[in-house]
Amino acid sequence: MHIDLLVELDSRAVRASSDLVRRVTPADLPRPTPCGDWDLAALLAHMTGQHRGFAAAAAGDGDDLAAWRPVRATDPVAAHLAAAEQVLAAFAAPDLDGRRFALPEIARAPDFPAAQAVGFHLVDYVVHGWDVATALDVDAPPLDGAVLAAALHIARAVPDGAERRAPGAAFAPARPIPTAVAPLDEILLLLGRQPRIATQPPRR
Repeated sequence: MHIDLLVELDSRAVRASSDLVRRVTPADLPRPTPCGDWDLAALLAHMTGQHRGFAAAAAGDGDDLAAWRPVRATDPVAAHLAAAEQVLAAFAAPDLDGRRFALPEIARAPDFPAAQAVGFHLVDYVVHGWDVATALDVDAPPLDGAVLAAALHIARAVPDGAERRAPGAAFAPARPIPTAVAPLDEILLLLGRQPRIATQPPRR
């Protein structure tokens, strides 16, 4: 997929998740989330740090671990929205396609092509948008078919090995996939989440 299209799809996912974050109130921050033992405050801190880290990586500074740290801000909603704009601006750079991204939280390679890095960010924010919606007990953000198709392609390629059981793993082990499932639900199941879907036999 061409980098310009990936960047556009990523922007749609980020803006959809940001729309949900705008609904978060201080009273919501202790709510549990689907992300292990993180409450909503911890999830927002992680998401803000990830936006900043990917923005730094796009600028050639991704190997600085400080750029990726969770951001515990006095106003977590404002901090998150500012970081979202930061990463979208970084991904809009005209020469992005020729850059290599250092992603120190992914140890399988020293750096990654821009398109692969943007793809990681895309699938992350499709999933994290759902995480925020689940914590708030509201509908998942509306995502068009092109965003979901791209994220599903990436999710299917994520290795499902022992590293998913390690402490701090980005995703839990994949769950069984029913024979008929919506794209978002399949993405979530592939990445270890448990969406609310009708019980059906696992796919063989």
